Amino acid sequence: MKAIGQSTWAGTWKEGTGTISTSDGTLNEVPYSYASRFDGAPGASPEELFGAAHAGCFNQALANNFGMIGFKADWIRTSIEIEVGTGEDGHPAITGSHITVTAAAPNVSQEQFDYCAERARVHCTIAKILKIDPTMVATLVPSA
Repeated sequence: MKAIGQSTWAGTWKEGTGTISTSDGTLNEVPYSYASRFDGAPGASPEELFGAAHAGCFNQALANNFGMIGFKADWIRTSIEIEVGTGEDGHPAITGSHITVTAAAPNVSQEQFDYCAERARVHCTIAKILKIDPTMVATLVPSA
């Protein structure tokens, strides 16, 4: 299986504009610019999309980890904050990644939850490509 992302760009780094798409059409020519990436202007941000992809990957990894010890989550909600700053070379860089996850999983102890969340933090497919070490806050809530 291959996952394919595509982008177009025209113009300079700061004044140009581009689009981001996926081959399956989930994203179709979503506009982005320097301002949407670094100044909070409307439009897409590759880093924000990366955070969303990482959150989805993490959720599936956590669900899988629960399943490996015989449990199933009622729900898992994850937010990943990607920090964009300046690298050692003076160029823009992803300087941090922070995972905030909350889950309801019947009969899962805090110890089991911590183990599964940490395993997902380190071993989800996207975490494996990061050169930074994501930080995490993980909360297990009682099931309804």
